[in-house]
Amino acid sequence: MSTASHRSGGSRVSNRIEMDRDTVERDLMKLVLTVVELLRQLMERQALRRVDQGDLDEDQEERIGLTLMLLEERMTELCDRYGLSLDDLNIDLGPLGPLLPR
Repeated sequence: MSTASHRSGGSRVSNRIEMDRDTVERDLMKLVLTVVELLRQLMERQALRRVDQGDLDEDQEERIGLTLMLLEERMTELCDRYGLSLDDLNIDLGPLGPLLPR
């Protein structure tokens, strides 16, 4: 992927984005897994709120708990497959802090 370059005062300024073909798949998976992990954590917090409020019966609590545990296991498996840790998914948002609470 590249963009056009232009000359400014005799020097060439490059607007080219450098991409390493060997890491594109891993970087894409890192982005996808970051979004999935963010959603997983949001769902987990929402489930805990519903449990605390008494909105769920025992069967619903059990299903939600098992589903969240399974999703966490799959996330760990995918991170392992692509050489990532869950900490790698926690993008630093500068002054806002990290994306994912831990």
